[in-house]
Amino acid sequence: MKFAIVSDTHDNIKNFNKIIAWLNQQNIATILHCGDICNQEIINEAEKNFKGEIVYVRGNGDYGLRDLPDTEELDLVHKKVAMVHYPDLARKLAESGKYDLVFYGHTHKPWEEKVGNCRLVNPGEVAGQRFKPTFALYDTQTDKLELKILEKL
Repeated sequence: MKFAIVSDTHDNIKNFNKIIAWLNQQNIATILHCGDICNQEIINEAEKNFKGEIVYVRGNGDYGLRDLPDTEELDLVHKKVAMVHYPDLARKLAESGKYDLVFYGHTHKPWEEKVGNCRLVNPGEVAGQRFKPTFALYDTQTDKLELKILEKL
C-alpha cells in the first residue's frame, strides 16, 4: 500500500489539486494531511476531487475547523502511524516508541530523521510559501519514503 503525506496547504487549492490529480493517476487511496489546510472550502473541493480518503489533523491555521482532531493514530498495513501538526509534539510521539512513522508539518521544510525505531517525517508544504511545494509518498511494502517536488510531476 502506498499513501501520501501532505501539509501546510494554506488555501492553495491549485497546488493541492495538482497533487490530487497525480495521486488519482497513481491509484493512491489515502492522503494524510498534517494541518494548515485553512478552510472548509478547500476540504470540500479536495474531497470532491480525490478518489480516496483524506485524514486531517488541525494546524495553527485551522482553528475555524472545529471538527479536526489535534492528533491522529492509524494502523496502515502493519505500520503504526501518528500524525500531528507541530514538530515538538511529533518528536514526543516518535520518542514514545509506540509508532513506526510519525508525520508532522508547521515548519514547511521537508525533513526526515530516525528517532529510535521511528521515522519522523515532515513532507514540506503544499502552499509554496517558503519552499518549493512538496509532499511525501510512503510505500508500506518496501518501507520506501519519497519526497515529491510538485513542479517535477
